[in-house]
Amino acid sequence: MRNRRLVVSVAAIAAGVGLIPGVAQADPAKQDARGASTPDLDLGKAAVSQAKGHTFTSPAERTVRKALPSAKTGTADAPAALSAADNPDLSVGLSGYGTSAHGIEVKSTLTSVSTPLEVTIDWGDQKTDVVTAYGSQVLTNGHTYAEVGAYTVKVTVKDTANGVTAVNELQAVTPGSDFTPHTPTRLLDTRFGTGVTQGKVGPGKSTRVKVGGNGKIPVGVTAVALNVTVTNTTDNGFITAFPEGTTRPDTSNVNHKAGQTVPNLVIVPVGKSGYVELSNRGQQSVDLIADVTGYFSRSASSGYTPVDPTRFVDTREGLGTAKRKLGGQSTFGTQISGLRGVPQGISAVALNVTVTNPQSAGHLTVYPSGGAVPTTSNLNFNAGQTIANSVIVPVSADGRISVFNGAWSAADVVVDVVGYYSKDSQSSFLPLVPERVFDTREPQDPTYGPLWGDDYIYLPISYDDPSITGFVLNATVTNTQGNGYLTVTPDPNSMDDYINEAASWPTPPNSSNLNWTKGDTVPNLVQASTGNHGIIDFWNRSWDDIDLVVDLFGLYQKG
Repeated sequence: MRNRRLVVSVAAIAAGVGLIPGVAQADPAKQDARGASTPDLDLGKAAVSQAKGHTFTSPAERTVRKALPSAKTGTADAPAALSAADNPDLSVGLSGYGTSAHGIEVKSTLTSVSTPLEVTIDWGDQKTDVVTAYGSQVLTNGHTYAEVGAYTVKVTVKDTANGVTAVNELQAVTPGSDFTPHTPTRLLDTRFGTGVTQGKVGPGKSTRVKVGGNGKIPVGVTAVALNVTVTNTTDNGFITAFPEGTTRPDTSNVNHKAGQTVPNLVIVPVGKSGYVELSNRGQQSVDLIADVTGYFSRSASSGYTPVDPTRFVDTREGLGTAKRKLGGQSTFGTQISGLRGVPQGISAVALNVTVTNPQSAGHLTVYPSGGAVPTTSNLNFNAGQTIANSVIVPVSADGRISVFNGAWSAADVVVDVVGYYSKDSQSSFLPLVPERVFDTREPQDPTYGPLWGDDYIYLPISYDDPSITGFVLNATVTNTQGNGYLTVTPDPNSMDDYINEAASWPTPPNSSNLNWTKGDTVPNLVQASTGNHGIIDFWNRSWDDIDLVVDLFGLYQKG
């Protein structure tokens, strides 16, 4: 059993007071972090499940046979009759499936007499592979596309000895999706009948959010970024978001207590008919609100680039805006692109936004600068509360965003950047079947037991796959014994460092992902960078113990 540490960092002391991190202090003497089990990431299965039609096929009956150019005339003869050559049954059947966000595999089933064959695979992106075969056999070839989308794969089998070719084509779709920003727009509000019949969602019931084909959102989108808010709550409970027409997962997206209004960003696949379901898993009725800020599709648009969490705005320090609270019914704008490693020309930014020291209840709305304040919210708060929420928001043409304080009184605002979307970014989104990664309350989990103050859990989630650049997670803290905040960040150590007991004690960054007060249960979506080693750290930046639950919903992948 571990001995409880007596030394706690300066940042943890600050956490117990202000709940927003200052400058973190590393203590190399503290070496008792726990490692979570590596989740079973069956990317092939996930890719297949997200590819249009799951698999792609073009049977051998679709083969087109042609005679090779005549040695005498140099021109091709008419299409070859099946009895007109010494290889009358030459054909190729095709099947394909996704293997990664940008990758597919194609199986070519050749039917032929025993003779040498030349097989050319045109992948539909001006890239070709040429392989040799002999007689009837099955060839498996893989390819990674630079851009997501639909491609026509053409396979040509040439039998030079018998003067005939066989050609078949396959329509393939990459499993991964790119992001398209959307002006923040309310799609659902059960309080007023927006997008649904007016009325609360009953216990154990679901309401549907129309996404595909709604307004400017096209039909056929694969996933959507929604800010989901639960309000008018009379009991504890939680909300689960999932694609309509699928089995509801045993994961949570928004947790609430009686009387709370709680928002949380979700990135969720869209069902085949264009809907997302929001399920009330509590014992009492609640109202639900859903605001869209963007969607994912298999049309090349904006890829994702995760970054180490970086602070861009802190009204308490005058970082990124004036050094003063943001007044009630007031707005500030701040520059995102061109600063602190974020390039020019981005289309949207992934943020963690925190409100602290609010003097009255209200909400924050984050939106691209230069436009009108939308009738949506990203963050709801009560007087004196410190609370954070993930935000994905388009940026204006000059790379700026604005933050509106919908309260009637002033509040401090903190903004951390965790990633950005741009046409030059290479990583595409691949939804996964939602699963629980670890739960410190579960006796069978390697992480079992409260996460101590100023301690961390490291998750070796993709240490063996450098193509994965980030993960979409939901982190929930519960059984909180005091005030604090959670920081999620890439680990500077490698898996070999941990195996060989050579890992150094990391220094958490100056950022926060979610904040809580004693007794709270608080969730927040986390878009976590995998860093250089594919290991993600979850830091309890407070004095006191917490339980931590982490659910996995998807990943970003370069190939």
